[in-house]
Amino acid sequence: MAARARATLARHGRLRSPGLVGSVLRFLAIGLCVVLVAGVSVGAIAYERLVKNLGNHTVTLPGDDPTDIPAIGAYSGTVNLLLVGSDTRNGQKGHYGENPGSTLNDVNILVHISADHTKATVISFPRDLYVSRPECTDPTDTARKLPAATGVKINSTLEYGGLGCVRDTVAALTGMSIPFAALITFDGVVEMSNAVGGVPVCVASAINDDYTGLHLAKGEHTIQGVTALKFLRTRHGVGDGSDLTRISSQQVFLSSLVRKIKSNATLTDVTKLYGLATAATQSMTLSSGLANVDTMVSIGRAVAGIPLGQFVLVQYPTTLYGDGLVPNDTSATVLLNAVKADKTLKLAKKQKGATDGSGSVEASPSTSSSPTSSPTSSPSPSGSSDTVDLPDTVVGQSVDQQTCSVGNDLGRR
Repeated sequence: MAARARATLARHGRLRSPGLVGSVLRFLAIGLCVVLVAGVSVGAIAYERLVKNLGNHTVTLPGDDPTDIPAIGAYSGTVNLLLVGSDTRNGQKGHYGENPGSTLNDVNILVHISADHTKATVISFPRDLYVSRPECTDPTDTARKLPAATGVKINSTLEYGGLGCVRDTVAALTGMSIPFAALITFDGVVEMSNAVGGVPVCVASAINDDYTGLHLAKGEHTIQGVTALKFLRTRHGVGDGSDLTRISSQQVFLSSLVRKIKSNATLTDVTKLYGLATAATQSMTLSSGLANVDTMVSIGRAVAGIPLGQFVLVQYPTTLYGDGLVPNDTSATVLLNAVKADKTLKLAKKQKGATDGSGSVEASPSTSSSPTSSPTSSPSPSGSSDTVDLPDTVVGQSVDQQTCSVGNDLGRR
């Protein structure tokens, strides 16, 4: 029975149409904490314009208290922030294929900053993960409650009950309180990648994907705009063609982006930082607790000193089930308990995800040319009280690990 389930999902993972590009938005999770807030603080010369942008893109979540705004300074305590990427075509300027008429949250990323602001963990939840959805507040009528349900895919919760329902679902799954959330659609991807001036990525073997039109030779490439969109979108062209190996490949882009953002050259470039802040505030819908310049500056200051080695990017551990995935409860419990306790995470050297294949590999010294001017920090030795050895079923990397996407020819048509 287990073998049959595995075979079913393997076909699903490789053959499902990649037309929805919600997953390309994953890199904006840390961007919201590092790029946006840094840009807002440096871009105070245009403070009023940024405030206006924020005011035009705000949503109130259940439990939000807009009067509880911190004074400017380092944010006090733990920060939990959810980034959601939607496949909606409404209001989009770009052409993203046939409009499916849906509003699916194909991207769900939780950013956790430790209470002492020395560590950050970024957890990606696969779009096809089956979850229990809690009772949600109807965003069109806040006095009305939408019924709970079990066995629903996580990417259906935005369409069902809005951003608040996605936040509540992830909070119930993880046992974490999540006061901040942000929603982003397709147009912001191109704008953000252009604003940062491109991102260097490494390709271990050629990517050939006729579905997205992405063809990259083995080696280093600096990508932005539409090319960055294609790189983050490609599923057929990396790993085993599944969404899970695509997440690993996207972490190649994300880790390089964070290294670049935290490099001195970027942090001292006011023009780039203001461009990033403008692009972000124009393309994101923020929860009312987050849509405040002081709040974002406070979070930005909390993030600023975190070493690259303590930024850890992981996939929520899963197991194949029919046409989707279910939580790997044992591994998920170890991961979440460690994150909530603000432990140092030690990833297994050899990792195995729910599907076969790998979307990324360690870069060789000759291909490791991404900027790394920010200080790095090695995790505490294994066995120390501060360190948790994660199971090999937790797939991920730290930002200071320079990795390369593993291309293939599965996307040839």
